[in-house]
Amino acid sequence: MIRNIVFDMGNVLLRFDREYFLDAVGAQGEDRTLLMNNVYLSLEWARMDRGSMTEAEAAASMCRRLPQRLHETVHLLVDQWDRPILPVPGMEALVAQLKQAGYGVYLLSNASVRQHEYWPRVPGSALFDGTLISADVKLVKPQPEIYRLLLEKFSLTAQECFFIDDSPANIEGALMCGIPGAVFHGDVKLLRQDLRNAGANVAES
Repeated sequence: MIRNIVFDMGNVLLRFDREYFLDAVGAQGEDRTLLMNNVYLSLEWARMDRGSMTEAEAAASMCRRLPQRLHETVHLLVDQWDRPILPVPGMEALVAQLKQAGYGVYLLSNASVRQHEYWPRVPGSALFDGTLISADVKLVKPQPEIYRLLLEKFSLTAQECFFIDDSPANIEGALMCGIPGAVFHGDVKLLRQDLRNAGANVAES
């Protein structure tokens, strides 16, 4: 029986859209490619998620590879992508319904230490019973250790959880630890069906 629903954050509860962020800072042509590769697709970004680099350290390292004209933009992309928060439509209502139905609601996210700063601005965040952020524990999905730590930290049973993430690899990682789940492709109606198929008591809309 499913008793707890575990959510990823980026592209599940809120949009993490690299192309949108690059549009917002007016990046075009060669500069756009440089910023995509050296910011969002960089080793530094992965290290921020693991908690082995702060935002300031990561941005400084990125800037060393980029021309001076892009340095200010790098800091905007690293430090202010969350302004404003872009909620995924329908997810706040789903979280609220699950909470009202008696389910435990938890967050398991690959994110930097700055997640604690913007998390209160994510719609529905106040409803969560607990959060586990990769940078805080120096582990990232889909490492099995992070799923086991989630279960241990909140005294959860794997088979009683259902995990929602936009990454198939992360869902597979959870499944290897005994946690069923579903890949979220942006359609909340289909996600509700996945939850019902798993035995959760959730309305169609």
